Parts: sequence; C-alpha cells; structure tokens
Amino acid sequence: MTSTPYQHAPDPPWIFRTYAGHSTAEKSNALYRANLAKGQTGLSVAFDLPTQTGYDPDHILARGEVGKVGVPISHLGDMRQLFSEIPLEKMNTSMTINAPAAWLLAMYVALADEQGADRKLLQGTTQNDLIKEYLSRGTYIFPPGPSLRLIGDMIAWCYLEVPKWNPMNVCSYHLQEAGATPEQELAFALATAISVLDTVKAGGQVPDEDFEIVASRISFFVNAGVRFVTELCKMRSFTKLWDQILLERYGVQDPKARRFRYGVQVNSLGLTEQQPENNVYRILIEALAVTLSKDARCRALQLPAWNEALGLPRPFDQQWSLRLQQVLAYETDLLEYEDLFDGSHVVEAKVAELSKGALAQLDLIDQMGGAASAIDYMKSELVTSNAKRVRAVETGEMTVVGVNRWTDTEASPLSAGESAIETVDPRLEAEVVARIKAWREARDAAAVEAALADLKAAAREGRNVMEPSIAAAKAGVTTGEWSGALREVFGEYRGPTGVAVVVSTGEAEDVEAVKREVERVSEMLGRTLTYLVGKPGLDGHSNGAEQIATRARACGMEVVYDGIRSTPEEIVRRAKESRAHVVGLSILSGSHLDLVQEVIRVMRAEGLGHIPVVAGGIIPPEDALILKQMGVARIYTPKDFKITQIMGDVVKLVEATALTEA
Repeated sequence: MTSTPYQHAPDPPWIFRTYAGHSTAEKSNALYRANLAKGQTGLSVAFDLPTQTGYDPDHILARGEVGKVGVPISHLGDMRQLFSEIPLEKMNTSMTINAPAAWLLAMYVALADEQGADRKLLQGTTQNDLIKEYLSRGTYIFPPGPSLRLIGDMIAWCYLEVPKWNPMNVCSYHLQEAGATPEQELAFALATAISVLDTVKAGGQVPDEDFEIVASRISFFVNAGVRFVTELCKMRSFTKLWDQILLERYGVQDPKARRFRYGVQVNSLGLTEQQPENNVYRILIEALAVTLSKDARCRALQLPAWNEALGLPRPFDQQWSLRLQQVLAYETDLLEYEDLFDGSHVVEAKVAELSKGALAQLDLIDQMGGAASAIDYMKSELVTSNAKRVRAVETGEMTVVGVNRWTDTEASPLSAGESAIETVDPRLEAEVVARIKAWREARDAAAVEAALADLKAAAREGRNVMEPSIAAAKAGVTTGEWSGALREVFGEYRGPTGVAVVVSTGEAEDVEAVKREVERVSEMLGRTLTYLVGKPGLDGHSNGAEQIATRARACGMEVVYDGIRSTPEEIVRRAKESRAHVVGLSILSGSHLDLVQEVIRVMRAEGLGHIPVVAGGIIPPEDALILKQMGVARIYTPKDFKITQIMGDVVKLVEATALTEA
C-alpha cells in the first residue's frame, strides 16, 4: 500500500466488546476470559435487574430476577470473583449501570486498590445516564435532582482520581429502542449531556479552569438502526452538534476536548423472532453505519447476537458477532482511508436536516427548563413516536423482511433444538441468596454500620459520596444496603408512563372494527371493558406494555397501567380495585415463569381466579406450554406484531369468559 492524501497505514481499530454477564460472578468471569482469549479487546458488563435497581438478591422484588439478564453483583466479594485473573489496570471496562453507578464504580476501584493497581491507569465507562432511565429503560431509583447530584459527584471525583475513566456515558441507545426518531435521539441525548454539564458547573466541585477536562470525559453510547444512510448521517450530526454546544455554550476551546466520543450497541429492537438468521445481515449493515465514516467513527462497538430476539445468546453466538467486527476491521481496507463521505452533497444535506430538527427540539427543552424538567414531555413524545413506528410495521408501510413481507420460510437449522439459546439454571437464585447471607454473617457488622452512617451523612451534607462509597465497599456493605441508605436520604421516584393520551391511529378500519366489538361486549358486561396491563418484577423494558395500553385505549377499553416495577400483590390489588375483566402481564427479563405463576397464585387466593390472564414477552415455545398449564389464556411474543389483532383477540377472550361465567 502506498501513502496518498486519501490513503494511509491502517488506523487502530475501535474497541471490540460483547455485552455479557449472567448467572453468577464465577460463570461470567469464565465467559469474559474466554471472550478475551478470542480477541475481544474490552469488557462490557451486563448486570442483573436487582443489581441495576439497587436490591440484594434476597429482597422480595428480586424474586425470579436474579442472574437473568446479567450478573448479580452484591458486594466486593462478587466483584472480586467477576474479575478474577483479569488485571484491572490493563483492562478497558464498560459497565451498563445507572442508578447505582457510583456504587459499582466504588467496588471496582476498591478491587483495583486490592489488586495493587494504579487508579490513574484505570480505563472504562460507567453508563450513569438517569434521564434516559426515566424515559426508556426504567432502572432508576432516585428522583432527578439527587440522581444528577450523584452523577456530578462521580464526574468531580473521577477527573482527579481516575482521569482515564468516563464517569458518564450519555445513552441514546434506549431512546431509539423506545421509538425515538433520529431528531429526538439527537436532541434528547444532547439535552441530557447539557443538564449534566450544567449540574457540574453549579455544583462547585470543579474549578472553572478544569471544566474543559471534565467536558472532554463526557462520552456517549448510541444506537445504530438498519436505515443505514440516516444512521450514518445521524452520527455525523452528533459530532457537529456536540462540537458546537461545547464551543458556543461552554466555551471549550480545545478541539480535541470537543470530540464526540462514543460507543455503540447496534439495534436490538430490530432483531426479529421470525427468520432470525436475517438478523446477521441487519447487524452488519448497522455496524457499517458507525464505522465507515472516519470523522464520526465509534470508539467502541458491541454487537448483539443474531438470536437475541429468541433468548439469551450462547458463547458461540457472541463469538459470531465478535468475528464480524474482526473481519470488518482487519480483513477489509476500511481503516486505511480518510473520510469517505466528505463533500457528499447528499450526506451534507441529510446531516443539516437532522441537525435542524434536533436544534428545534433542544430549544423547546431549554424553554421547559432543561432535560430534568422535560421528562414528562419527552416520555410522551417517545410513546407517540413508537406507536407510529409499530403502526407502520402493522400496516406494511415499513417493510420488515420475514415479518410483514416474504414470510414463507424454510425451517432454520440455526435455531432448532433445545440448546438454541442459553438458559439460566433455576436453582441459581437460591445459591446466590445463600451466598449473600453467608457474606453478611462473615463481615464486621460495626464497620458496616459506621460506613453506612458516613455515607448517609455525606449525602445529607452535600459531600462527595465517592470516597465514602469506596470505604463502604471495603467494609463489606452490599448493593441493597448502599442503595437503601441513599433511599433514606433522597427518597424514591416513579417515572411517567407516557400513555395518558390516546395516540391517533388515523381512524384505521381495523381499529374501528375492534372498537365496535369493545362497545358491544361492554354493553353485555354492563360497563366498559377494563384491561389491566401489569409489569411485575424489575423489568424496565416498558415499550411493549406502553403500546398495548395505548392501543387498548384507542380501541375504547378502560385501561389501567401504573408503569413498571410492581409486585404480584400490587397488580392483583389493582385488578381488584378496578374490577378488571382481563389482566395482561408484560415481562422481557426472562422471569416470566416465576412472576406469572406468582400473580396467578395471588389472584386465586384473592378470589380473582376467574379473570383471564394473558402474557407477553420473549417467551420460548417450551415456556409458553408451561404458562398455559399454569392457566395463562393467551401468550404473545414479538412475532405477534399486529397489536390491533391482539386487541380483538382479548375482546373475544373476555366475551367467552363472561359467557362461561353467566
């Protein structure tokens, strides 16, 4: 290869990551070391829902959720096992953790101290974006004010103590999963970053002369969808807008400090249960959108496995995604060229269009007082945008290959057999609970009490919580205890559902037909058909539940939906209060067997066993059979994408139940 103005020696590739973690710290450690041996160059830790929401595995809300969507990390001993034989000062670690981000970083630093590592060499990222948790993912704990304060504490502490660490990763990934348009994804993410920088400025912990350093450590974590040109232009728009914001709003002069530094997980929402082998092509196209453009190339990339719409991927599936990255980086000549799109009038026009739309949204959010004050507005906008996207797939306006077009298919040998996905041993939870009880018994109770007292005092007094958190980790404090201490000081938060307003479906014929059936059956029942939509457990993926609730309301039903994170007892109490005719349970965390069984048990104990129960989520066929044996009347999975048809089915179910009861 000869050097020219447009070609050069290959640039270093981005960091190769796989989002991974499940079962136990020991099993996840074995998976990490295996992936690193295969050529992965960084770690991306997936935590289970109890860890993400600040509960220990023996808490009542953790029931059925332990180790399902990630690894349970309850104390320093778990962190020690998770990174066994992995020297932290040589590793680049991304941790997808938000509400308890300060705590997980504290345990990571405590372990690094234990390993004898130099804190200044630690590299990695804590996601730590609470605004998007309120909007789309649901693993929040504290109200917006205290949450931003904790982020500010981490930023102020990290730039001095662990200067190579990114303390905050503005995450637009879940915004797109929740239905955000490209303009909304740009605007809502940038509004979040602005709110964080404003919090740091107002906090007084960072001198003005160091603000540029802090601004340079803010990173982003974005989504890349299958609309290749739009996604590529979105990333170029992100780089331009972030540079503009840091220069004009905050006066950051160093161009290097204004670089848009981002990692990517390509779109999991677009992965299909039908013909899942097509997902391999989708993942590759989405990876190209964030790697082809040198001036807007990602710093780290993690790809989902082709079969994530079916369940937990196996080590082979994760390896396949890693190999895709390696082929792209090392076998092609992609990294040898200057930006391929400079001077393209098409790309420049699309970037300008997206930037204009994003700036208009940013101005509106500014007028509302910033991102923290605009949460209700942004949430309702996302639900509305997602409803339009779902409707476009239903009607065929948006083509999804194998879903709403070309649905005839050969049987796939890739997804056949019982071992097509990874499964978590149902005995795991009892083992993890036993271990945390043993941990509590073995530690110094007085040291724990003193550490928690100092943590609460720091929170009340406005002191930075990072050093008290590290001391708490070393004393043996657990995740639930750390979060519980701050719950006492800061309180808890319940986010908006975004489904208060009926989203117009354009008076579509199918909706009108179901609406007439709802009116007819409601007259037979003597009151409006009432549909209770529940999210039991800790699963914060609420998109499906929100769309079901929105469409049910559009079809004329009385809808009861209180949002995420309900206990089975709370769901049954609401069903009783509202005199629900049908209960729908939405669970995407893999905990459907445990949680549905408990809801049905409590319903029967309360004399509500006659009310039909329907369930939705990523439910393998063998689990669907078990749920039906439990008494679940209908089961809907991602392949059931026509929501209005689901509504019609639910109306027929309610009518049949009423006639049987009569």
